Amino acid sequence: MDQVGFAVYRLLGAALKALPIEWGFRLGAALGWIGYYLAGPYRRLVLRNLTIALGHEKQPAELRQIARQHFATLGANLFSSVKLPHLSEEELLSRVTVEGLETIDAGIAAGRGFVMIASHIGSWEMFTQLTPRVFRCPVGGIFQALGNPHIDAAVRRDRAQLGFSLFERKEGFTKAMQFIREGGAVGVLVDQHAGDAGLWCPFFNRLASTSTLAATLALRTGAWLVPAAAYTDGIARWRCVFGPRIEADGQTAEVITMRINEVLEAQIREQPADWFWVHNRWKTPKPKFLLATYKRGVSCGAGAEHPLQPFRIVVRGSNWLGDAIMSIPAVRAIKRGRPDAHVTILTPAKLADVWRRVKEVDEVLAIERGESVFAVARKLRGKFEAAIILPNSLRTALEPWLAGIPRRVGSSGHHRKPLLDQVYVEKKKKEPEPPPHQEEQYLALAKFVGADISNSPTPNVTHGKRTGLRPTIGVCPGAEYGPAKRWLPERFAETMRTVHVEIGCEWKVFGVEKDRPIADAILAAADIPATDLVGKTTLSELMEHLASCDLLLTNDTGTMHLAAFLGVPTVALFGSTEHALTGPRGPAHRIVRHHVECSPCFLRECPIDFRCMHAIEVSEVVAAVHAQLALRT
Repeated sequence: MDQVGFAVYRLLGAALKALPIEWGFRLGAALGWIGYYLAGPYRRLVLRNLTIALGHEKQPAELRQIARQHFATLGANLFSSVKLPHLSEEELLSRVTVEGLETIDAGIAAGRGFVMIASHIGSWEMFTQLTPRVFRCPVGGIFQALGNPHIDAAVRRDRAQLGFSLFERKEGFTKAMQFIREGGAVGVLVDQHAGDAGLWCPFFNRLASTSTLAATLALRTGAWLVPAAAYTDGIARWRCVFGPRIEADGQTAEVITMRINEVLEAQIREQPADWFWVHNRWKTPKPKFLLATYKRGVSCGAGAEHPLQPFRIVVRGSNWLGDAIMSIPAVRAIKRGRPDAHVTILTPAKLADVWRRVKEVDEVLAIERGESVFAVARKLRGKFEAAIILPNSLRTALEPWLAGIPRRVGSSGHHRKPLLDQVYVEKKKKEPEPPPHQEEQYLALAKFVGADISNSPTPNVTHGKRTGLRPTIGVCPGAEYGPAKRWLPERFAETMRTVHVEIGCEWKVFGVEKDRPIADAILAAADIPATDLVGKTTLSELMEHLASCDLLLTNDTGTMHLAAFLGVPTVALFGSTEHALTGPRGPAHRIVRHHVECSPCFLRECPIDFRCMHAIEVSEVVAAVHAQLALRT
């Protein structure tokens, strides 16, 4: 196939060499115009790139016009570049206007070499034919070999015939640096996506992986950094501009690289149709599109005058309150993952108020009760670069897939793997280990896409003494999951009565309306003053009441997790479930649990004698309440 490709290349090259250069230029322009309409994926990429770079400056109609001009200009320059190595010096120079040679002469007089900042503007191949003829110093360039070895060899011969020295990237840069130190000029392409090894810095105010090679070579050799551009200036005519030079002395490679991007932006704005827009310059890396763990990291400069364009991420939240709370550290890590992250939470409306309390969340999209998956997809369409799906269900993967979000990440399962383009699979351990806490599972998914989870602490509880006030204790005796998670109502009542007699306190009873029979039985048996809030609060009101408590006595419920999120200590009673998987974390919380033969069973209802909850005595719960209250004083 390489030989077939080379044969086609030679045939096309022979035909173009036989034509006058103006004809090749016009033919390439005509084919470029046709390509704009036929090459749909490339057209969409060009329009996307133009929107990123110039969308805030130009109207969509103007961007489409630039895109059409770009296809024509690209075709014209590619076809005419085949003829360039075969032009005489006189004919070549008659077609090029050269500006800025005084910068090169000044550097030579100062005894400096040059790092030429090259980019894919206009006829970039022009430099290999022009610079050996107009520079009064040796010239060369750093290049990456083409995939077809036969075409690569032919291109090398064309570039080297006038003494243009070639330095291949994979062979290292020692020879290139020596060449520069001896007064040579070496061209380095700076406008392509640099992958994992690049520095993430602004390019048209959007983060892009950028090579630091030009800056590094200049710092190590003391060379002058000189920008170069070969603008298209008519039919088979060009204007080559060199300089002014970029000051590198006393700067870091990161600062210089950002300055290079600023210079390149100015060059592109001067003649936008000339730049190589068909390259995916703002590529979203895979799998780590968050940038916290990349080798060179992110450098944004001051950023106040020109804020970064946001990288928009939608996180599909859980449908359950407890799971939503346990995913908050992961969402915070995602937000910290890159400085341009704009994090939107897609959540059932009943949980929206929780997410509005998380300062790392920029926006909350609520799913109303009964809203179809298609309606949700319409809310998402065209707004996001990536979706991170926390729940493991088919519907939650369908929503971003139907919306056409280009990067969708989540765990496999429930037949949804085809709907994802990044599938998180937990690594198999060499030795059997207990399953991780649910919070850690969410954090692992965040780490999979590049978040740094090393600084994801559980929120701390402030143990402040409430001088002059009786302690306020909340009680949550229900559990939406099922009766297997509920401690006995009569024991809740006895605990409340005992604590009330011993220290005197204010009580608040929480729950949803279907917890009413349990709450009524507890309040009647306890026979002490208590504020009955069961079924009487919105989620926002529940948070306000919880925040006023010194302690929450609770089953394994979403309210337990909500209290922990708000910084309220808990005494949590576990039976059918496992606190190591879903319990509140940190020293501010005390778990009361007795391991029995059948626990944890994770059943909604106990099929035998409810022994796990019967094993929890009133006396030990009372002792746990006193111990936790002591922390508050």
